[in-house]
Amino acid sequence: MLSAYNRTFTVEGGLKLTGKGEPMSVYEKLKGLDIVLPEPTPPVGTFVPFLRSGNLIFLAGHIAKVDGRPWVGKLGGNISTEEGKQAARTVGIDLLGTLQTALGDLNQVSRIVKLTVLVNSTSEFTEQHLVANGASEFFAEVLGEAGKHARSAFGVAQVPFGACVEIELIAEVVN
Repeated sequence: MLSAYNRTFTVEGGLKLTGKGEPMSVYEKLKGLDIVLPEPTPPVGTFVPFLRSGNLIFLAGHIAKVDGRPWVGKLGGNISTEEGKQAARTVGIDLLGTLQTALGDLNQVSRIVKLTVLVNSTSEFTEQHLVANGASEFFAEVLGEAGKHARSAFGVAQVPFGACVEIELIAEVVN
Protein backbone atom coordinates (compact mmCIF):
# COMPACT_ATOMS: atom_id res chain seq x y z
CA MET A 1 0.00 0.00 0.00
CA LEU A 2 1.37 3.41 -0.99
CA SER A 3 1.53 5.84 1.88
CA ALA A 4 0.78 9.53 1.42
CA TYR A 5 4.21 10.11 2.94
CA ASN A 6 5.86 8.73 -0.21
CA ARG A 7 4.02 11.05 -2.58
CA THR A 8 4.42 14.66 -3.61
CA PHE A 9 1.67 17.16 -4.16
CA THR A 10 1.62 20.44 -6.06
CA VAL A 11 -0.31 23.26 -4.43
CA GLU A 12 -1.25 26.75 -5.55
CA GLY A 13 1.71 28.66 -6.98
CA GLY A 14 3.46 25.45 -8.10
CA LEU A 15 5.02 24.71 -4.68
CA LYS A 16 5.73 21.00 -4.36
CA LEU A 17 5.06 19.45 -0.96
CA THR A 18 5.94 16.06 0.45
CA GLY A 19 3.22 13.84 1.87
CA LYS A 20 4.09 15.36 5.23
CA GLY A 21 3.12 18.84 3.95
CA GLU A 22 6.73 20.06 3.93
CA PRO A 23 8.35 21.73 0.92
CA MET A 24 10.54 19.40 -1.14
CA SER A 25 14.25 20.12 -0.79
CA VAL A 26 16.27 21.03 -3.84
CA TYR A 27 17.95 17.62 -3.52
CA GLU A 28 14.60 15.80 -3.65
CA LYS A 29 13.66 17.78 -6.76
CA LEU A 30 16.97 16.99 -8.44
CA LYS A 31 16.60 13.31 -7.60
CA GLY A 32 13.04 13.33 -8.98
CA LEU A 33 14.40 14.82 -12.23
CA ASP A 34 17.20 12.20 -12.31
CA ILE A 35 19.85 14.96 -12.23
CA VAL A 36 23.28 14.38 -10.71
CA LEU A 37 25.18 17.61 -10.23
CA PRO A 38 28.60 17.66 -11.88
CA GLU A 39 31.84 18.75 -10.25
CA PRO A 40 32.88 22.22 -11.44
CA THR A 41 35.30 22.46 -14.34
CA PRO A 42 38.57 24.10 -13.24
CA PRO A 43 39.04 27.61 -14.71
CA VAL A 44 41.09 27.83 -17.90
CA GLY A 45 42.09 31.43 -17.28
CA THR A 46 43.16 33.79 -14.54
CA PHE A 47 39.94 33.86 -12.52
CA VAL A 48 38.11 31.94 -9.82
CA PRO A 49 34.96 29.89 -10.53
CA PHE A 50 33.04 31.64 -7.74
CA LEU A 51 33.48 34.48 -5.31
CA ARG A 52 31.45 35.34 -2.25
CA SER A 53 30.98 38.93 -1.09
CA GLY A 54 28.75 39.26 1.96
CA ASN A 55 25.62 37.23 1.29
CA LEU A 56 26.03 37.30 -2.50
CA ILE A 57 27.87 34.69 -4.50
CA PHE A 58 29.04 35.40 -8.03
CA LEU A 59 29.63 32.50 -10.42
CA ALA A 60 31.94 32.96 -13.39
CA GLY A 61 30.56 32.21 -16.82
CA HIS A 62 29.89 28.55 -17.61
CA ILE A 63 29.70 27.36 -21.20
CA ALA A 64 27.36 24.73 -22.64
CA LYS A 65 28.95 21.28 -22.93
CA VAL A 66 28.07 17.93 -24.44
CA ASP A 67 29.90 14.87 -23.10
CA GLY A 68 32.33 17.16 -21.24
CA ARG A 69 33.32 19.10 -24.37
CA PRO A 70 32.12 22.54 -25.53
CA TRP A 71 28.72 22.44 -27.26
CA VAL A 72 29.97 24.25 -30.35
CA GLY A 73 27.63 26.12 -32.66
CA LYS A 74 25.80 29.29 -33.52
CA LEU A 75 22.10 29.97 -32.97
CA GLY A 76 20.47 30.95 -36.23
CA GLY A 77 23.15 28.93 -38.01
CA ASN A 78 23.67 25.29 -37.15
CA ILE A 79 21.79 25.23 -33.80
CA SER A 80 18.02 25.62 -33.41
CA THR A 81 16.31 27.67 -30.72
CA GLU A 82 15.10 24.46 -29.02
CA GLU A 83 18.64 23.03 -29.00
CA GLY A 84 19.92 26.33 -27.60
CA LYS A 85 17.29 26.18 -24.87
CA GLN A 86 18.47 22.67 -23.96
CA ALA A 87 22.07 23.90 -23.96
CA ALA A 88 21.10 26.70 -21.54
CA ARG A 89 19.42 24.12 -19.27
CA THR A 90 22.62 22.06 -19.17
CA VAL A 91 24.56 25.20 -18.23
CA GLY A 92 22.03 25.76 -15.41
CA ILE A 93 22.78 22.26 -14.10
CA ASP A 94 26.52 22.99 -14.21
CA LEU A 95 25.98 26.31 -12.39
CA LEU A 96 24.02 24.52 -9.67
CA GLY A 97 26.94 22.06 -9.34
CA THR A 98 29.30 24.99 -8.82
CA LEU A 99 26.93 26.49 -6.22
CA GLN A 100 26.92 23.12 -4.44
CA THR A 101 30.75 23.15 -4.34
CA ALA A 102 30.87 26.78 -3.21
CA LEU A 103 28.30 26.42 -0.44
CA GLY A 104 28.33 22.75 0.52
CA ASP A 105 24.52 22.87 0.82
CA LEU A 106 22.13 24.17 -1.83
CA ASN A 107 19.54 24.81 0.87
CA GLN A 108 21.73 27.83 1.75
CA VAL A 109 20.58 29.52 -1.48
CA SER A 110 17.91 32.04 -0.55
CA ARG A 111 17.44 33.29 -4.13
CA ILE A 112 18.93 33.33 -7.59
CA VAL A 113 19.32 37.07 -8.13
CA LYS A 114 20.41 37.38 -11.77
CA LEU A 115 21.51 35.45 -14.83
CA THR A 116 23.49 36.96 -17.67
CA VAL A 117 23.11 34.79 -20.76
CA LEU A 118 25.40 35.12 -23.78
CA VAL A 119 24.08 33.40 -26.89
CA ASN A 120 26.51 32.75 -29.75
CA SER A 121 24.26 33.76 -32.63
CA THR A 122 24.07 35.09 -36.14
CA SER A 123 23.20 38.76 -36.59
CA GLU A 124 19.74 37.73 -37.85
CA PHE A 125 18.89 35.58 -34.80
CA THR A 126 16.48 37.33 -32.39
CA GLU A 127 15.38 34.57 -29.99
CA GLN A 128 18.12 34.86 -27.35
CA HIS A 129 15.41 35.32 -24.70
CA LEU A 130 13.88 31.95 -25.64
CA VAL A 131 17.27 30.24 -25.41
CA ALA A 132 17.81 31.81 -21.96
CA ASN A 133 14.48 30.35 -20.83
CA GLY A 134 16.19 26.93 -20.68
CA ALA A 135 18.20 28.01 -17.64
CA SER A 136 15.49 30.23 -16.14
CA GLU A 137 12.89 27.46 -16.25
CA PHE A 138 15.36 24.98 -14.74
CA PHE A 139 16.10 27.23 -11.74
CA ALA A 140 12.40 27.87 -11.14
CA GLU A 141 11.72 24.13 -11.39
CA VAL A 142 14.29 23.08 -8.79
CA LEU A 143 14.32 26.12 -6.49
CA GLY A 144 10.69 27.29 -6.78
CA GLU A 145 10.19 30.98 -5.98
CA ALA A 146 13.86 31.27 -4.97
CA GLY A 147 14.81 30.30 -8.52
CA LYS A 148 12.96 33.20 -10.15
CA HIS A 149 15.42 35.93 -11.06
CA ALA A 150 16.25 39.02 -13.08
CA ARG A 151 17.98 38.25 -16.38
CA SER A 152 19.74 39.70 -19.38
CA ALA A 153 20.17 37.75 -22.63
CA PHE A 154 22.52 38.96 -25.35
CA GLY A 155 23.36 37.79 -28.82
CA VAL A 156 27.14 37.78 -29.24
CA ALA A 157 29.47 37.14 -32.16
CA GLN A 158 31.36 34.41 -30.29
CA VAL A 159 31.65 32.63 -26.93
CA PRO A 160 34.84 30.97 -25.60
CA PHE A 161 35.72 27.71 -27.39
CA GLY A 162 32.92 28.37 -29.90
CA ALA A 163 30.29 27.24 -27.38
CA CYS A 164 26.70 28.11 -28.23
CA VAL A 165 25.78 29.53 -24.78
CA GLU A 166 27.58 30.99 -21.76
CA ILE A 167 25.83 31.96 -18.52
CA GLU A 168 26.99 33.70 -15.36
CA LEU A 169 24.96 33.77 -12.15
CA ILE A 170 24.54 35.84 -9.01
CA ALA A 171 22.84 34.22 -6.00
CA GLU A 172 21.90 35.41 -2.54
CA VAL A 173 22.76 33.00 0.26
CA VAL A 174 21.79 32.62 3.89
CA ASN A 175 24.26 34.32 6.26
